[in-house]
Amino acid sequence: MTPKRLLCIAPDSPDAAAMLREAMPDWDIRSVGSLDEARSELRQEAYLVGLLMHVIGSKPHQEIDRFLRQHSGVQWVGVFRAETLAAPACRDLVADYLCDYHTVPVDLQRLAHTLGHVHGHAQLRRPRARPAASASSLIGSCDAMQRLRGQVERVAKVDAPVLIWGESGSGKELTAQAIHRQSLRATGPLVPINCGAIAPNLIHSELFGYERGAFTGAARDKVGLIESANGGTLFLDEIGDLPKDLQANFLRFLQEKTIIRLGATRAIPVDVRVISASHVNLQQAVLRGDFREDLYYRLSVLPVTVPPLRERRDDLVELAEHFFHQHAADKAPGLKGFSSHALSAIAAHNWPGNVRELINRVRRAMVMADGKWIEPDDLDLAMPSPPIEAVLDDARCSSERLAIRACLDRSGQNVSRAARDLGISRTTMYRLLAKHNMRP
Repeated sequence: MTPKRLLCIAPDSPDAAAMLREAMPDWDIRSVGSLDEARSELRQEAYLVGLLMHVIGSKPHQEIDRFLRQHSGVQWVGVFRAETLAAPACRDLVADYLCDYHTVPVDLQRLAHTLGHVHGHAQLRRPRARPAASASSLIGSCDAMQRLRGQVERVAKVDAPVLIWGESGSGKELTAQAIHRQSLRATGPLVPINCGAIAPNLIHSELFGYERGAFTGAARDKVGLIESANGGTLFLDEIGDLPKDLQANFLRFLQEKTIIRLGATRAIPVDVRVISASHVNLQQAVLRGDFREDLYYRLSVLPVTVPPLRERRDDLVELAEHFFHQHAADKAPGLKGFSSHALSAIAAHNWPGNVRELINRVRRAMVMADGKWIEPDDLDLAMPSPPIEAVLDDARCSSERLAIRACLDRSGQNVSRAARDLGISRTTMYRLLAKHNMRP
């Protein structure tokens, strides 16, 4: 059996781990001496339960509050002196963040029982362990994300242009960042450009730069965004919004690996890897005449598709909890996470806005929630209707129960006669009575 794991923070009790191991031999106990060491350990390993030994009352209130707020996913138990509760600030910390507490002198057997109970409850709240974050930081373990991570790993090894397709909010820029981090250009710059966010009359000078005197107001030379990515990666988001007249210039840059600044006469060599992304189908844009076919084939040497969130149902809970912990500083101290109803509502929603919509709803709920757990109303989501099969099962059980009760009443609570009236054996009758928790 996999041992239960405990993170013990004991600044003033170096022998705490030894005492705990003697009382709890079936636990895997890691003891640290400071909050900074605990942060480092929690970044590397996942713990369901943590123990604070004489931390509350001995450290500044703000420091402990910040630490517990950042790591509210761990179920904390405290050990401290009884007089510690005399301070209102300490009482608030205990009420807001701790599942339970003990005062000294500690009964180790009672403490072991408490920690075991808290661990069991934590397992109910989190039925599966969160996988360690991958090197690419693309969160998710469903088949679609595993395929995406495999594609990222392969295309990162070469220097050819990559075209990322995906719906708005699905994580195209995050995918581009993962490709850059795993490439040989990881030490170089990653320069993102949103082609749809730059004014059409400025996009040429922003991309290619300009020389002093190229136009009114050009008082000095300016390095363009393409040139600033030299030695690294250029990420062109929403490449489908690139004006048609500029597409020819960009095609020349891809072919020649040189640029000419506005107002200049000499070409400047630029060594960049180009990753582009689009939420529109560029093949269809080519057919409509909105995008150059030759540029499309230059950009899409290595196509990568980012799956929409509705195709990543198995990752929804993991993503929601990731964003909850990522923005833990925004939440109320007593907010612990998502209720089971909220998780059901998240799983049932279709997520037309993809990951961006999920982040928006989670952050809003973290601020608006009143209780300890985020509910569907806080996410502005409706509770899913029960499946038809469940409704039929309920109706069937109700009818069965009514029929048994009616026959028992007619037979004067005689089980054998009621079974005969129903056309079943006495054994089956007793089984049905047990199933419906009924007694004659």
